[in-house]
This record gives sequence, C-alpha cells and structure tokens, in this order.
Amino acid sequence: MHRLALYTFGVLRSPLADRTPLTREFYEIGAAVYRIISQYPGYLAHAEAADGDQGELFGADWGAWGDFAVPAWYDKGRTAQTTALAATLSLWTDLRPAFDAVYAGLHREALNRRDDWFERTAHPNYVFWWVADDVTPTWQDGVSRLEHLQDHGSSPRAFTFPHPFTADGTPLTASRGRSPGPAR
Repeated sequence: MHRLALYTFGVLRSPLADRTPLTREFYEIGAAVYRIISQYPGYLAHAEAADGDQGELFGADWGAWGDFAVPAWYDKGRTAQTTALAATLSLWTDLRPAFDAVYAGLHREALNRRDDWFERTAHPNYVFWWVADDVTPTWQDGVSRLEHLQDHGSSPRAFTFPHPFTADGTPLTASRGRSPGPAR
C-alpha cells in the first residue's frame, strides 16, 4: 500500500514574529485548522517540531520528518524574527480525504482569505506524491517535489488536485470519476 504526502508552502506578507492583528489571526486560524483537519477520516499525520516551537522552523528538531527546508525561490529570513513563510507536510490515505479536508469548513474559509496573509507568486503552493507505507516524507522531499512541479508540471513524481496520478503512475481523469480536484 501507499500513502499520499502533501507539502504546502507560502510566503507570508510579514514575518511570523510580527504580532500585528493579521499575523495573530493567521496563527489562531492555523491552529484551529490543524485541530479540525487532524480529525478528518483519511488524515494520518503531519510534521511537528519535537519541541512544539512553531516560531523556530529552521532550527527545530523535526524527528523523522528531517531538517526543515524551503524552495530555492524563498528569499526572506531564516531566523525566528525574520522568517516569513508557512509550510506544512502531511500524510493522507488518498486524494479524496485530502481534498475534502482542504476545501471544506474552516480551511476553506482560510483559503478564501489567503491574500490577506500570503504574497502572490507564480510558484505552486502545494504538491502531492505517493510514498510507501513505511516511509516518512521529509521536508527536503517536499521541497524537491514542489520544485519538480514548478519545472515540469504535474507528473507521477509531483502532482496537484486538478492533475492527479495513482500510486502506480496512472493519470486520474474526471471522466473516470476519480479525480477529486477542481478544474482549473
């Protein structure tokens, strides 16, 4: 069997350490979203720093998830005071549960407000790939897949909701009734 890995990455308008109302709101909504998403059927796990410190991404101990990494195009700070990014790394049983969690409820509301918190870029902000049951994806895996998606588009190695693949590399199409993603 295989599990589905999901890496998300966005560049924030202001550093995480900035305690303006918008940044505080982002933290509060993010914490609530994780609590809700972790209850979804099909959700398996997400990368968490061993010490629980959300403000120190680059220096945190991420255990089996590996050292924190970011795409080459990230050009902002890397200290607790200057980091201006949000990234997640999670595991799912399949595309449908991930789609249902991302495009429903509080997370959907947060997506509708992403322009309040995130800079617009020409880069993809998420990527999926399949991993074996005994594999824990690393932050570097997520970065590598996101950069591959940027350079080559959706493929069995790195894909999106609108252009998904099965674990054996077969493209999923809406006509087969299996693609959970919205048409774009």
